[in-house]
This record gives sequence, structure tokens and C-alpha cells, in this order.
Amino acid sequence: MGSSRTRNLQVFDTELSADTVEWCPLPQYSHILACGTYQLQKDDEKSPSRIGRLYLFRFDQQQSFTPPLTEIQRIDTPAILDLKWCHTEMYERPLLGMATACGEIQLHRLCDTPDSRCALERVLSTELGPDRLALSLDWSTGRGDRTDPRVVTSDSTGSLTVLSLAEENLSAVSQWKAHDFEAWISAFSYWDTQLVYSGGDDCKLKGWDLRMGPSSPTFTCKRHSMGVCSIHSSPHREHILATGSYDENVLLWDGRNMRQPLSETAVGGGVWRLKWHPVHEHLLLAACMHNDFHILHCQQAADGNEGPCPILASYILHNSLAYGADWSRLPLSSPPPSSPPADTPATITLTEPRGHLRIQYESPTASFDTSLEDECGRYIPDHTAAVSAPVPVPVVGDDSASLSCLLASCSFYDHMLHVWRWDWSPETETQSGETGPTPSS
Repeated sequence: MGSSRTRNLQVFDTELSADTVEWCPLPQYSHILACGTYQLQKDDEKSPSRIGRLYLFRFDQQQSFTPPLTEIQRIDTPAILDLKWCHTEMYERPLLGMATACGEIQLHRLCDTPDSRCALERVLSTELGPDRLALSLDWSTGRGDRTDPRVVTSDSTGSLTVLSLAEENLSAVSQWKAHDFEAWISAFSYWDTQLVYSGGDDCKLKGWDLRMGPSSPTFTCKRHSMGVCSIHSSPHREHILATGSYDENVLLWDGRNMRQPLSETAVGGGVWRLKWHPVHEHLLLAACMHNDFHILHCQQAADGNEGPCPILASYILHNSLAYGADWSRLPLSSPPPSSPPADTPATITLTEPRGHLRIQYESPTASFDTSLEDECGRYIPDHTAAVSAPVPVPVVGDDSASLSCLLASCSFYDHMLHVWRWDWSPETETQSGETGPTPSS
């Protein structure tokens, strides 16, 4: 039998609501983790303000008697909606992009410090325009190309902006109205960086060719039934694109045919973030708001076989909205530490809950319709039965060997950052699904 198991390594209280986590993709700094937070402060006499904090951590798996994750820096900032590291060095250093609630894109350079640690310093920034929140950003460098590095960002007015880093300056190349309401997500095609994708609260997924100008999209897709809030181009297979929505579905596409998706997988929660594994091309990580974090196996769908993508693993220890998630490139060579299985979250030392809010329709920027969760603190969607259960996965390609992956995830209202590992041994034609309960439990 094959085996699949998730294990919590450490939990960190971010104090402010956590909504984005990003491991540095550069090999020399793959132990560095950034986390962004967002807090809406209400004042009866003033308009609400949005504050945030940028955390920087170092992960050291060799520490035997202390937690592996160590905070090395914190910076108070405007509320942070998205973080993305540039996939290549810029100015001979790692560079972190940040989208803020004041409508600003900031770039922070990771520098070595005299005490052999690291620290971020702000080097460039630009404002997208008045009265808007920057909601997402993506780099054009997803396949390691350092020529003509650009950033695409989306904002609360429904606009997209493409920024250039030419001559050590961050400047807008183009900006246009793309969606009727909030443009939750924007992303480059990593194979043709003149192509940009966007998704908005108008339920539309759109494509744009920067060579043709922004006067009209190359396609407009209404396949998602609610707001489109996550898009990620595969860095491994040309034309493959993953999208997610408040409609609780992950869709896999061939970019040459946007009329019909390759697959549709119900994951039981609005899909706020999707991340392809940096090395193993068929693995897709999904942050599913009301329904935790899931790892999907997408090979059959990418190869043109119909049917949903199997869910290999689920991480269920968060007690609030599952927002930020990312894979680390750091290899895990040591055996996994002794820890309880993921279906016993009570053994993790967390603040005793007094009842959490259940969010009916949520975003980091909107007002919310809320109700209390049940006594177990868990939200169960009405159509839970439609969620994909683990199904047989073929043992082929680069996923045939055992994997040990390091991941980070964060949740919103309980302001928690989790670092965890996933161990997978696809030794047979089926997966055991032992990482947690089946979707109906």
C-alpha cells in the first residue's frame, strides 16, 4: 500500500490576521519564509484603516531541541494582500514583491546580515492609483527567465497594471480596466510572458495579450459560477493553467482551448490560492478557505483524461479561513519527527476557542455575513458529498519515488501560521488517504 501523511511541525501566532505565505524559491535561500498579515481596524470617529505586518522566518530542520522555525524580522506595513518572491535574483539578491491595501506595490530585497541571518529592506515601490487596494501580484520570471522582468498586479477597482523593473526603477507599462468589480487575481503565462490572465468578482476569467494592447481580452470565460480568485500557470507544462473560485471548484485548463476545462475538482471551499509544486509537475496545492488545504494530483487531467483530480492529502489543523499556502524547495532529508496524526488536532497547543465566526462569503477586503460555527468548530458545505475522495493514481514519471515536502499555510481570523510536512510513498496503484478524514467526515 502507498502512504500519504501530513504532520504539523510548528504553529506561530501572527497576532494580525494572516493571509499570505511564501517560501523563497532561490536554492541558497530556500529556508527563508515570508508571511503577510491584514487587519481591518474600525474606529467610530474615523473611517476604517487597514494595517499589516511582514514577517520573515528562517527554517532549520537540524535544530533538535528547539522549534525549527525562527522569526528573524518583522516590519509594520499597510495591510498586505499578497506576497510573491521573484523566481530569479534581481540586482544579485532575492527580491520580494508585496501588494498592499494602500494601493502600493513594494519590492523588498533580502540581504545578509553580520550575524549570518537575513533581513529585508525596501528598495522600490509604486502606487497604482488613488482609492484602490492592490489585491494580487505575479512575476514574469516563473521559468527562471531574467530578461525583461515584470510584475502584473490586480486591484479593487477591477484594473490590471503591468510594471517593469527596467533600469532599477519600478514603473507602470500599462494599466487598464479588466473587470466590473474587484480583480482578485492576476498571473502571467510563464511560457509566453506577453500573455496575462485575470479573474474577478464578476465571475469572469480573462486572457490578455500585451502585444495587442488591453482594448479587448483574448478570451472571456464564464465557466466559474462565482468570483475567480486564484490562477497559476504551470512552470512545467506549456499551456497548462489552474484556476479556482468562490464556487469551490479547481479547474484545469489547456490555454489553447478556454471553452472547456480539462478537469473540474470540487474541494468544498472557496479556492483562494493555487500553487504548483516547484519540481514535481503534477502536484497542485490548494488553499480552500472553508475546507482546509489540499494536495491534488493533476497528471491524468493534464494528459487529457476526463474526471476530477485525485486529492492525495489534506491538512486540517487550521481553525479559520484557509488563505495562504506555499511549497518550499528545501529538501527534507531527515526522518519525520514523532508526532500525532493529523486527525487529532487537539494535541496541538493552540488557544482554546470560544467559538469562531463562520463566513458565508468572504474576502480580505469585504464586509461579511457571519454565523457561529458548530460545536466542533468546523464548517461543512451543503454539497460536501460532491467533494472528490482519493482515487487511484498511476505510478509514473517523477512522482513515482517517495516524497517528503515542506509546506507553510496560514489562516485568517485565528491569525495562525503553520509549517508542516507531507510524506508520500506512491508504492502501489492506490493511495491510502490516511492524512485526514474523508470529505464527508
